[in-house]
Amino acid sequence: MISLFSRVAGLTVAAALALTPLAVQSATAKPSPDGFRQASTAAVTQTLGMDVASHQGNVDWAYWWGQGRKFAYVKATEGTSYTNPYFAQQYNGSYNVGMIRGAYHFALPANSTGTAQADWFVNHGGGWSGDGKTLPGVLDIEYNPYGATCYGLTQAGMRSWIAAFTSRYKARTGRDAVIYTTTDWWTQCTGNTSQFASLNPLWIARYSSSVGTLPAGWSYYTFWQYTDSPLDTNRFNGDLTRLRALALG
Repeated sequence: MISLFSRVAGLTVAAALALTPLAVQSATAKPSPDGFRQASTAAVTQTLGMDVASHQGNVDWAYWWGQGRKFAYVKATEGTSYTNPYFAQQYNGSYNVGMIRGAYHFALPANSTGTAQADWFVNHGGGWSGDGKTLPGVLDIEYNPYGATCYGLTQAGMRSWIAAFTSRYKARTGRDAVIYTTTDWWTQCTGNTSQFASLNPLWIARYSSSVGTLPAGWSYYTFWQYTDSPLDTNRFNGDLTRLRALALG
């Protein structure tokens, strides 16, 4: 993330509903991209987490665990040449303190193909294992810090690039990647496509007291990055039991 989920494979609707807190089960609830149901009018228990990158350096994971953070996403890679020099301390440290952790890749669509970047990500920490404590990897696709907002791609070209990345990631790991983005960027650079909403959980970034309008196709978010103070803080849209189910796949 500059400043700044995968659906639970194999679950039937009935099994997914059984994992949903009773507070959100209702006749009006609709299936979500990650296999759960959620009613927009009911209160939902949420789980607090965080995300980090190299600029955080060595993270005091025991401290953040004590602050109630139960999950962490760690930047692993960018493009096809960068790896986070603090990745091992951050990825393993969050795991060792008890957090459910995952990795994310910062996309540079102007530099190389989605397939190549998915391979770079998986080969440098972005894989997945069914240990119950590893979340599916994230495609961080957002504003370009180095140039043109949409990386010089047309909306059709951007959709094709994202499809190549997510397809390759699924082939390598067996999981559908989470997509991190903002509604504004997604609208401008993909034409507000809904083509990924049925498979790829949404991690929305919006620093506000409300999540606002979501990109097309997603009826609700799986993760919400809602502040970057004192560091990037996120909410998982469910309780810890559902977060573990997402990790298990």
